[in-house]
Amino acid sequence: MTISTDEQDQTLEQSIRLVLNLLPQDRQAEPSDVVRGVDMIWGMQHSMGVALDKSLLLREIQSRIVVWQGEPVGLVDDRNHIEWLTEAEIERDWDFWGRYRRYLEDVRLMPPPVVRKLDSSTRRVLGHLEDPRRPGPWRRTGLVVGQVQSGKTGNFIGLAAKAADAGYKLIVILAGIHNSLRSQTQLRVDEGLLGFDTQYQNRYDENTNSAHIGVGAMPGAKRLKIASLTNSAENGDFRRDIAAKISLPIGDYPVVLVIKKHRSILEYVRKWIVEVNGELKSDGKTKVVREIPLLIIDDEADHASIDTSKDADTDPTKINAAIRHLLNSFEKAAYVGYTATPFANIYIRPNSEHDTFGLDLFPESFIESLRAPSNYLGPERVFGLSRGDDGNVAALPIFRPVEDYEHWMPPKHKKEWVPPEEMPESLVEAIHAFVLTCAARSARGQQRDHNSMLVHVTRLVNVQNRIHEQIDDYVALLRDRLRDTMGDQAKQVLAELRDLWERDFVPTTAQCDEDGSLTTAWDDVEEHLRPALLKIQVRAINGSSRDALEYYEHRKKGLSIIAVGGDRLSRGLTLEGLSVSYYLRASNTYDTLLQMGRWFGYRPRYEDLCRLYTTYDLRNAYAEITAADNELRGDFVAMSTMGATPETFGLRVRASSAGLAVTAPNKMRRGVKVRLSYSGELPETTTFNLRDDVVKENFDNLERFVRSLDQQGTATEDHASLVWKDVPPSDIVDNFLEGYVPDRGSYRVRPALIAEYVRRCAGVGELTRWTVRLVGAPRGEAFKIAGHTRIPVTRSRPKNHVDEPGRYTIKRVLSPADEGRDFPRDLYAKALEATRKARALKTEKPVEADAVKVATGAPLRLLRPADRPLLLIYPIQHPDWTAEKQPPSLVGFAISFPFSEHPTETEYVVNEIWRQQGLDIDDEADDA
Repeated sequence: MTISTDEQDQTLEQSIRLVLNLLPQDRQAEPSDVVRGVDMIWGMQHSMGVALDKSLLLREIQSRIVVWQGEPVGLVDDRNHIEWLTEAEIERDWDFWGRYRRYLEDVRLMPPPVVRKLDSSTRRVLGHLEDPRRPGPWRRTGLVVGQVQSGKTGNFIGLAAKAADAGYKLIVILAGIHNSLRSQTQLRVDEGLLGFDTQYQNRYDENTNSAHIGVGAMPGAKRLKIASLTNSAENGDFRRDIAAKISLPIGDYPVVLVIKKHRSILEYVRKWIVEVNGELKSDGKTKVVREIPLLIIDDEADHASIDTSKDADTDPTKINAAIRHLLNSFEKAAYVGYTATPFANIYIRPNSEHDTFGLDLFPESFIESLRAPSNYLGPERVFGLSRGDDGNVAALPIFRPVEDYEHWMPPKHKKEWVPPEEMPESLVEAIHAFVLTCAARSARGQQRDHNSMLVHVTRLVNVQNRIHEQIDDYVALLRDRLRDTMGDQAKQVLAELRDLWERDFVPTTAQCDEDGSLTTAWDDVEEHLRPALLKIQVRAINGSSRDALEYYEHRKKGLSIIAVGGDRLSRGLTLEGLSVSYYLRASNTYDTLLQMGRWFGYRPRYEDLCRLYTTYDLRNAYAEITAADNELRGDFVAMSTMGATPETFGLRVRASSAGLAVTAPNKMRRGVKVRLSYSGELPETTTFNLRDDVVKENFDNLERFVRSLDQQGTATEDHASLVWKDVPPSDIVDNFLEGYVPDRGSYRVRPALIAEYVRRCAGVGELTRWTVRLVGAPRGEAFKIAGHTRIPVTRSRPKNHVDEPGRYTIKRVLSPADEGRDFPRDLYAKALEATRKARALKTEKPVEADAVKVATGAPLRLLRPADRPLLLIYPIQHPDWTAEKQPPSLVGFAISFPFSEHPTETEYVVNEIWRQQGLDIDDEADDA
């Protein structure tokens, strides 16, 4: 008997639930547990005559069970905080959370370990807030840091559910600045918290059973008292007239609002609640809400919420002021920001207060860092991570360089620009790749899943609409050509698609596919091509377009979308099933770049089909911010183990060169002084300009430096290296750093900035006795440098990294063992022990004591004396060069800086120093 696809899907989902329920709940399931559970459920279904693909069931269970997620880490300041949650968990009902948890496990089929970590992380955040029943005035502000597209929405819905259980009566969720994101967030809240579709009802007790969705549609689900004054329609934001008409009893049960970050809407909410529930303050003029505890959840908290006014004495920017005014109108208030790029929030000045609007939104109470699950496709896996003390992650082989776009989309085009009719070959290939991906996913049994392609090449709405028309015309042409099954056009299209499949997709899948389960034959792909192409729609997603991403409405059959847009696709909005991205939209602001990376997220059983078409410059910028972001997250982990507070971490970020790299100067609090510092850092060169004049200039600079070192002292041989000791800082600055030419892609290795930092530290008695190590290899073809015979080192390339012409990239220049060679034996032993402890905190599994054999990283630099930095210089053998080639090597370097004891002596005005170094990166506003 033939059964429908719907019945097959239902059988598979039912079987997944049954197997998951059979697995151990108190420990990570072993492979034998999984096999035993699958055998049992498959046998049960088979005995009842139900057709079930056993291998598919096994893969689905494995994809959920192998997922692990680390514990969140946090910084907390518990001043004026009273612990309350342990007792409340015993005394209060937690029905909203229980319902949401069941929904995640039984309906969304989320891996049990991830649900348990969600429970743990939301409990931690709720515990940092105040008990809503606590009498008297109180205020808590915090920040939750996740990864782009990693599940932050699911986390804050879990927090909102627990807050409703605990007794918070008004929950306001700030969901971006566009209707599309607000609507998408409201729908997620409807499903996970409210249990009803807000387009049809506003409160729990309205008798519209057909409106029950998500948690409310589960068999036996409780009808919990809750209401919303916003709905999931595009125009469903808060309106005072509707709020007055519905007249909800605020304070009796939770009321949830999902609103845009718009000054007027925030003011409407504040005035409505204050007018209805406010009481006069002692001044007899202004009102405050005393007995209704407020929770504000600010999604994308670094966007629009930051006060970017230029003068500390002026009023804050409008949205920032409106959020603060709303908080300040409640005696019992909590604010929790969610973001993947928290550095702008950390630059907020603590204790900044306004007479009307109250304190700024610095997360003074806590910062929680969420670990992404192991099945998350994040920046490290997309771009690789080849620097840091223990970071070495190979990039997925999905980057495809775009070099043919400037005639079609010039970087400095205006809104009147009309792209030529002929699209770039790279865009045509990207569209073909999307068609192949849709067909391949269908061949793999994912016919009902959503598929999305992102085209983000301009911020201008008019130009976006013209591109939409071009792509729509081309997709229609492809359909027509494939319909002609008897003619040559269909054969030609099929030949082009097969060629792309065999030269690109087949080898990429082979690299990603460990067990052969993803291998898909061309005949299977071809069978699904025509229906996949017929399903594709092209949508313009921008401020003037009526197109919308109707994933929910098409959840049963799946939607295939090519989304053309700009800013509306850059922040928060989720593109379901995103597989192919064509991205040219430049931004020099790192946190903006990361947020534009809609390609991060979860790609179960189709990671190998994903493609990122972009420029070399953008790829390199993403790799750079990935390294800086990873470094600061590492600092966060280290400082959390030391019991640091958000304010002390803020000081560290504001001092770090990584911190300065990741956000726009206008978010750094009006160009005030910050401490640009390399304290405790290890700047190292990993990209090199291969232009002959640059390579020669750097080699000549090194030769002059070595001669100057020889004039001052005799070098000693150590581990195939030349070592000079007690070198004064002036020699380091004048004879090496100021003459070194970095690659333009080395955003953080700026010799001029490093030189200025050295000068300032030397002025307070630090960094005064340098050790210089010219590192060589023990074997190989030698060359001469300033009279010394040296053998250049070799360095491995990042796996799957594609260099643009004229540039050479390596994993790391530092050999970790070199960083501690100048340490005395007793100090080195302490550094090794500290390195082992730090490594154990970063990993999920226990680390054997002897597994870490080299002292390196921040633990070593903490023990490095403040006056004894280390400069490591590496002549590097390019694989295509011979000893006869002049100059005979590239020149790379790393500096191991001790932690400074005088950080206040190294201050800069941010905008000024960035301007001086050609790094002024103020991002222009987006018109889309």
